[in-house]
Amino acid sequence: MLIELQRTHARIDLPTDPRDHETPYTAQAIARESQWRQTACSSQAALDDIAISRWEDSREVSRHTATTPPDRYFVGIALKTTRAILTRDRQVIFDGIMPSGTLYVSGPSRQLNVQFQAPCAFLHLHISADHFSTHWSRGGVEGLDDLVLLRDPLAAGLTKALAEQGDAAGRQFARCIGEILAMHLTRTELPRAKVNALPKWRLRRVEQHIAAHFERSISLSELANVAGLSRMHFAAQFRAATGYRPREYLLNHRIEHAKSLLTTTQRPLAEIALAVGFSTQAHFSTVFKRISGQTPARWRAAARNERPGLETPARRRLPPDTDWAINMRYADAR
Repeated sequence: MLIELQRTHARIDLPTDPRDHETPYTAQAIARESQWRQTACSSQAALDDIAISRWEDSREVSRHTATTPPDRYFVGIALKTTRAILTRDRQVIFDGIMPSGTLYVSGPSRQLNVQFQAPCAFLHLHISADHFSTHWSRGGVEGLDDLVLLRDPLAAGLTKALAEQGDAAGRQFARCIGEILAMHLTRTELPRAKVNALPKWRLRRVEQHIAAHFERSISLSELANVAGLSRMHFAAQFRAATGYRPREYLLNHRIEHAKSLLTTTQRPLAEIALAVGFSTQAHFSTVFKRISGQTPARWRAAARNERPGLETPARRRLPPDTDWAINMRYADAR
């Protein structure tokens, strides 16, 4: 009897979708953009109500212009931290650091200009305006145009999952991610009203101070004094301008500098940790892995494999008390 029941329930009829009867095509689930926001999609893919593409640019500075189609919303989600200036008709929409997970939206028929001032990687969603009106009330998309959400947790998690799949991502999986993100945008409780961002001239002073002194301990009070604000107001406005808490920004700056030393020098990890402001190699490794997803040693090996012209540093056996000695010198210096 058990076998008969298993046979009976082995086939389950699911409700059909009109798209199930369409002729399948083999386009990639995530198209690669040859130019910013322009993909070589097939004619069938162009008809999708949610199309997904990826844009990457390794240049330090690049400028682009694109206009959203009249029947689409454009959504960009940063896969890595970059610095960008978004403008339209001489109006600045965003100017500053765009952390990984930042989400921004352009409405239909809207021209957007961007200047990236660092290498960048984005996942782009091209969502049909009819998709919003079909699945959710029209009121849910009011205010989406020029919406910028710094470090949106849901967008960061979903796009990371999709980006990690890469070319192996199935179209159904990619579409589900797109559906969830589209639904997320229509939530009325999205934090559209924010604390006023730190003015650009104050932010510039703080960034310059961090760049000049990141190798030593920098307190919140010190940064607030540089900005000319109280600690509470500075911390809130700094986060509104950058998406980072001051301490997070300092740690990220140290890690980025450490990456440069890892790829351009043969210095041991303990020395690099001290050079970028960490008192121990263990703390440096912990923070590096949390931010970059890899230990410094693994990251250095991977970076050098991508750049065959660089020499791999000779493996040196350090005395057992090397870290202790370096840390003592650091303590004496302070």
